[in-house]
Amino acid sequence: MNILIVDDEQLVRWFLERALTRWGHKVISVSSGKEALSALGGGEFDLMFTDLRMPEEDGSTLISRLGEITDRKVPKVVICSAYVTQELAEKYKGEGIMVLRKPFRLEELEKILSGVS
Repeated sequence: MNILIVDDEQLVRWFLERALTRWGHKVISVSSGKEALSALGGGEFDLMFTDLRMPEEDGSTLISRLGEITDRKVPKVVICSAYVTQELAEKYKGEGIMVLRKPFRLEELEKILSGVS
């Protein structure tokens, strides 16, 4: 899979990139929603992990702007954040968005990946 990681925390990007690359995925990581939109315009991704709280453009805004992508496949989205309430998780689930709460374990990441088809 081609995967985009969007998180302003360098350690989170490094951890996800390392695990996903070891499992055979192609990974690009960026630190902001603005950078993510640029990456999405330049390549196709099957999956996007995004934090909710980031400077410049937050994860919610980034998700809402995915509809602007008209010439490429829109990736499936995983919210990867410590700031997801149960209510918000249910809302996102209803929209087909998966949630991975920080901090997470490798087993939880594997479960998310197994749910992506």
